[in-house]
Amino acid sequence: MEARAQATYVRISPRKVKIVLDLIRNKPIDEAIAIAHFTPKSAAEPIEKLLKSAAANAENNHNMDRNTLYVAECFACPGPILKRIRPRAQGRAYRIEKRTSHITVVLKEAE
Repeated sequence: MEARAQATYVRISPRKVKIVLDLIRNKPIDEAIAIAHFTPKSAAEPIEKLLKSAAANAENNHNMDRNTLYVAECFACPGPILKRIRPRAQGRAYRIEKRTSHITVVLKEAE
């Protein structure tokens, strides 16, 4: 039995999100939320919100015990890229790619 939560189109690069996800993988849910709360990265805020959502899904939808939950899987996939133009010298333009992420967290009960 597993509970999952997914945040789509988060306006942070997947590369930056994966740094925080590596910190919480295979941790108990309460410890993972604490790590996300106190990590000074911009990706930590949506990840903390996602962990709380996954824990609520586990309790309410799957009747799982919150005390035995741990982060079984967590990954970030690239979403669509917003392409923007930056004016440069002599009439040229450089492209700026504003990347998005789809973040998924899967919780399971420890044996």
